[in-house]
Parts: sequence; C-alpha cells; structure tokens
Amino acid sequence: MVHNPFDLSGKVAIVTGASRGLGQYFGRALAKAGADLVITSRNIDALQDFKAEIEALGRKAFPVALDVRDYDSIQRMVTLTIEAYDKIDILINNAGCNIRKPALEITWEDWNTVLDTNLRGSFFVAQGVAREMIPRKYGRIINIGSVTSVFGYAGITPYCASRGGVKQMTMSLADDWGIYGLTVNCLAPGWFKTDQNKILYEDREWVTYICDRIPLKRPGEPGDLEGTVVFLASDASAYLTGQTILVDGGISTGATRATSKKPQ
Repeated sequence: MVHNPFDLSGKVAIVTGASRGLGQYFGRALAKAGADLVITSRNIDALQDFKAEIEALGRKAFPVALDVRDYDSIQRMVTLTIEAYDKIDILINNAGCNIRKPALEITWEDWNTVLDTNLRGSFFVAQGVAREMIPRKYGRIINIGSVTSVFGYAGITPYCASRGGVKQMTMSLADDWGIYGLTVNCLAPGWFKTDQNKILYEDREWVTYICDRIPLKRPGEPGDLEGTVVFLASDASAYLTGQTILVDGGISTGATRATSKKPQ
C-alpha cells in the first residue's frame, strides 16, 4: 500500500477560533484529510452547527469554550482535549481579533485587546499544547498570521504589530522545540473575506483597488487555503519549520499597476 504523506487519519487537531471564518476553513480541510477535531470559541453554543458539519463528514468534533486571553481557560482546554482524545497532534493557532482605528485614536485598551489575543494568547496556547506534544516527540503547530506579518497597513497598527510578532514567535518556537520533534510554522493568508473585514468588501472601489494589486487578480477563496494547511499539518512537511508561508495571490510581491489609484 502506497503511503500518503498528506493523510491525517488518526490525527487529533485543535482549531482555535472555529466559530466562523478562517477557523472553519481550516477545520473543514483537516477533517476532509481525516483528522478528528477539537473546535474552540469563547461561546461554545456558536460551535454547534460546525460540529454537526464536521460529524457529517464522518469525523469527530469536540467543542470546547476557550478565551485565549485567560490563562486558566487555555489550560482547561488542553486538559479537556487530552481527556477526550488522549493526545494532540496538530494545533491551528487561529483565534484572533482586530480593531480598526487611525493610529492617533488607538487607546491603551485597544492595544492590549489585540496584542493579548493575537500574540500573547497564541503563545500560551502553543505552550500549553507543546507540553503535551513534547513527551510524544511529535507535533505540528501552525500559527495563523496574515499578509500583515510582512506588510504594514494604516488603520490597523495593533493588528500589524501582533501579526509581525506571530511571525517572529514562530521562528523562535521552531528553534526551541525542534529538538523534541515539533515543527512550528506560520500560515499567513492574504485578502480573504471574513467577518472581521467584510465591511471593506462593501466598497466596490476598494475591492477593485485591492484586486489590481494582487497578481492573481482576485481575493482568496476558502479552498485556496486547504492545500497549505493540510500540508503543514501532515507528514509531508516533516522537514519544514520556522517558516511563514503566504497564501496571498502574490500581493506580498509588492506588485502595483500604473492604473492603480487608492481610494481616498
């Protein structure tokens, strides 16, 4: 029988922030590849429809309430996962938030909300999961970044700072935990429509502008992330660690067009 290095059958994957958007894209892709899931959200009731969807694919889905800004909540999530499955193979470290304001209007509380969620929360979720992976000498940790891990955009300074930090954190953890057989990588999506940014897509001029800057000439679709997340979660990426992979249609090339004009 030919070994399929992309097969996730028998693997257990945690997907944080799975009540909507990218978290659900990632969860579906892993389930289709054979993984059973732990799905998390601050509101566990918001996970019930997605749980049913994953179970309809023939996989298990265990909902757990998780607030990544609460250390005890993180530890409880890890404990419940081990009680349910006895192991953790994969972490999709996806939970995040954004606050859109001009830099001069950002408050102390705004900064803390975004950084505590996207950066501090991601670190302590990874730490809690790694403590369970290390004794087994196996683990795939996938931190979710953004094109803002390498680019900066006006109006979302805390978000850009947090995503840049996730990229650097990924490299540090890869170096720290590689000796134990863990890989740590960052998947950085470009422009995908989510609940966080859907207001932007209501502006047709903005959509035209952003598509003109993307060499593939369109925003991302859910299926555009499936191959990369399965690759990073699977044995196919066993010798890949510390890397940031941009799934962005090429916008990170810095491409511009002579006809481009940013809307005011």
